[in-house]
Amino acid sequence: MNRYLHIGNNCSVYLPDVIGIFDMDNTTVDRCTKTLLERAEREHRVYYASYELPKSFIITEKDGVCRIWISQLAASTLKKRLKDGK
Repeated sequence: MNRYLHIGNNCSVYLPDVIGIFDMDNTTVDRCTKTLLERAEREHRVYYASYELPKSFIITEKDGVCRIWISQLAASTLKKRLKDGK
């Protein structure tokens, strides 16, 4: 089984660190999600797999530190990659 999830360009995240994969359009409607993303950006915990139009974000946690990865790939594509082991 692949231990990494490719999230776009040359960027991958370690699967055991993944907390969730979220669709950008559906989740950023909620104020709580906007606040989470804004705070993570201010704290320099947001990483971009690409600067293309973002379609999803992935939350990871390692050693008590949460990071948010912004991807140009759709959440459904990333979830399919998880299922297919890619």
